[in-house]
Amino acid sequence: MRRAIILGSTGSIGTQALEVIRANRDRFEVVGLAAGTNRELVAEQAREFDVTEVAFGAVDAERLVRSVGADVVLNGITGSVGLGPTLAALEVGAVLALANKESLIVGGALVTELARPGQIVPVDSEHSAIAQALRSGTAAEVSRLVLTASGGPFRGRSRESLAAVTPRQALAHPTWAMGLVVTTNSATLINKGLEVIEAHLLFAVSYDRIVVTVHPQSVVHSMVEFVDGSTIAQASPPDMRLPISLGLDWPQRVAGVGAPLDWTTASSWNFEPLDERAFPAVALAKSVGRAGGTWPAVFNAANEQAVGAFHAGRIGFLDIVDTVSAIVEEHPGGEVSLPGVLEAERWARLAADTRIAARR
Repeated sequence: MRRAIILGSTGSIGTQALEVIRANRDRFEVVGLAAGTNRELVAEQAREFDVTEVAFGAVDAERLVRSVGADVVLNGITGSVGLGPTLAALEVGAVLALANKESLIVGGALVTELARPGQIVPVDSEHSAIAQALRSGTAAEVSRLVLTASGGPFRGRSRESLAAVTPRQALAHPTWAMGLVVTTNSATLINKGLEVIEAHLLFAVSYDRIVVTVHPQSVVHSMVEFVDGSTIAQASPPDMRLPISLGLDWPQRVAGVGAPLDWTTASSWNFEPLDERAFPAVALAKSVGRAGGTWPAVFNAANEQAVGAFHAGRIGFLDIVDTVSAIVEEHPGGEVSLPGVLEAERWARLAADTRIAARR
């Protein structure tokens, strides 16, 4: 029986994690729940799973992680506010099932140096796929990591045609149902850029050996290419419950958590090169990742401000990545410590807000 804390329990990842646990009460026990403001839903979840330890907000979530003994902490919080709970989970020795990619990207070495080998289990479908495929060989045998991207709602569009995109159009993701920020990040491909940085930090593979291919069907979730020319792919219908279940009980698989592919019907899978002119976010993320230090924190914070401004009607779709690029370029660098990262984020948010205000 694994004792689990679910952070972000009312969001997409959190509710699906509870679905997995609901169907496998003999394997998992929920000992803590944390969410943002949806107190009514949290109360329902707490009653159903007989949970007495509940927190609201990232600060209280961090306290919850430190005070409740758990085998695994699933961090499904959205945004860099998840950094504190991520560090807390690692410090208390729990397995960290990480869906909150921002905390790893922003924290960088603060997170990776604190984690013991195997303590972080990725929940993003792409990184879960890579973790599964990596079991086919040794680290020395890995040639490249191949991250797949759906291409979002604007796959195949030219840069010029994206100027008039509306927030409603940006939220019409063809495959996944996600929150506002992550869905918008998938439309700009900022999300894929964040995932490239995440892959580098999780698997210690250099940026020149991490590539992105566009796969609109979202069936092959990512691949590992080995030195002998073999490529191992993980394929399954797009369903986050599979990587969530692996995060909760890695490396054990949970039977029946998802439906398999139907091999009795005809289907086609397409793979296309990424159009870096229309979607420059991945190349920008690689340059940010190579710079290291506090630049990834600035990249993420500036993006969060720009996404908010886009949905408020203050900037256009193309201005999101353009704003992030400009703020990254202006960043003077900072100390790689928790206070230094938080200060870099504060600086980036203010700089982004100032730049956005000046555009109006």
